[in-house]
Amino acid sequence: MKELSFLVLPEQAKMRLDLLLSEYAGNNNLGLSRTNIQKLIAAGNVFLNSCPVNKPHYKVKSREEVRVILPEKEKVQILPEQISLDVIYEDEDLAIINKQPGLVVHPAPGNREHTLVNALLGRFSHLSDINKSRPGIVHRLDKETSGLLVIAKNNASHLKLAKQFAEHSIERKYVAIVSGEVKFDEDVIEAPIGRHPLKRQDMSVSFSENTRYAKTHYRTLKRSNNFSFLELRPFTGRTHQLRVHLAFLGHPILGDVKYGKNNIFSRMALHAQELGFIHPSTGKFVHFSSEVPPEFQEFIKKNF
Repeated sequence: MKELSFLVLPEQAKMRLDLLLSEYAGNNNLGLSRTNIQKLIAAGNVFLNSCPVNKPHYKVKSREEVRVILPEKEKVQILPEQISLDVIYEDEDLAIINKQPGLVVHPAPGNREHTLVNALLGRFSHLSDINKSRPGIVHRLDKETSGLLVIAKNNASHLKLAKQFAEHSIERKYVAIVSGEVKFDEDVIEAPIGRHPLKRQDMSVSFSENTRYAKTHYRTLKRSNNFSFLELRPFTGRTHQLRVHLAFLGHPILGDVKYGKNNIFSRMALHAQELGFIHPSTGKFVHFSSEVPPEFQEFIKKNF
């Protein structure tokens, strides 16, 4: 168990308690989200002048002593596994993984083994644990999608990276091989996405109330009568966004049996090729890229 204590500065007087603690946590790289802080307050782990306070909206007073008790972290009940990983970059705060196709990112009911998380636990000694069931995972790729993922090694880095994803400031580029000859050299798809009205495990473009705005830019790199090779840049991060948008356009991704009902390609022909963001510690923009997979290159040579 760990304790924190500090005094409220005169300029911080009348701040909400949860906001004060969020500011303190951010300035000291404690890796506590506002939700974490509100849970600590509700659990009676935050004291002002030795008295517990359970109201996150309490307005603090100058020179009050703030004391926070941080409980022991729960141990992750996921077994580490020795699964080969293509780590293209690593430092104290994060790692960049070039994920292979066929690897599920995180455990789920009925699938607790052989995931990227199991591999991460077997490879790294430290990972963020904001989400106990998904250590290190800031964002995800679908099982059959290959390419770049950023992994957080501590909670402070996780929160800063997650904020960039939430603000859509992360630079991401994918490449995909799709069915049919795409007409335009480049265009933007703006179509809201929500749960399919009948197939609840699927997503679909819909203009009903329960949808979210989604935007994708595409550029046609190569085309033939039957196929097109595209560069994709998502501006938003909706579930299955690229797959749903391209199917809506009439050009489903090859190998996408959920939205395209085709298996002409050996896997889903979608690869996360580039990733750029502000490094959580240095504050500098960093950019990473990976090669187009060999199976993509071979297919393009034969069909374009």
